[in-house]
Amino acid sequence: MAFSTLKKERERGFLDGQFLIAMPGMADSNFARSVVYICAHSDAGAMGFIINRPQSVTFPEVLLHLELADKNDVIMLPKHTREFPIQAGGPVESGRGFVLHTDDYIGGSSIPVSDDISLTATLDIVRAISDGRGPRRATMLLGYAGWGPGQLENEISNNGWLNCAASEDLIFDTALDAKYDRALALMGVSPAMLSMDAGHA
Repeated sequence: MAFSTLKKERERGFLDGQFLIAMPGMADSNFARSVVYICAHSDAGAMGFIINRPQSVTFPEVLLHLELADKNDVIMLPKHTREFPIQAGGPVESGRGFVLHTDDYIGGSSIPVSDDISLTATLDIVRAISDGRGPRRATMLLGYAGWGPGQLENEISNNGWLNCAASEDLIFDTALDAKYDRALALMGVSPAMLSMDAGHA
């Protein structure tokens, strides 16, 4: 599914707002030990964001690149804004930025993902964050993960993924290295319990 097909008014799929947790045998290196937050799932496919991959780009660099601030503006940003988290969201359109955030910020193009989480992919939210008017909790992701019709269902049935209800705390936590084990813990599963071959935990 392409991001452009994601609409504000739509029926939510059964995986919308869920975590996918890669099984140890995941063959695709893009998704090894990944936790993915699914934003849209339908007959047309699925899209979401890896939430535990670091990204070397900083928020001040994003502002400068987008010409939303100059070097003097960036120097004056408060520490928490300079350190606003940016992650690698997936292999599709990896040069494009998306912001997952709590629903206390609603821009003209914000799309609700769940009752509490929204997605915005326009410059308005980047400006709001830099001005201190942004959402209570948010993270920027460069790129996204996408699956064609039936592709994700097939991967799940072949034991590529576990799925569980998402946790807001885990989405926005900046301790990326611990997210995989913590996501499994939401299901009461430890990595040692997972088989490389088959069988559901």
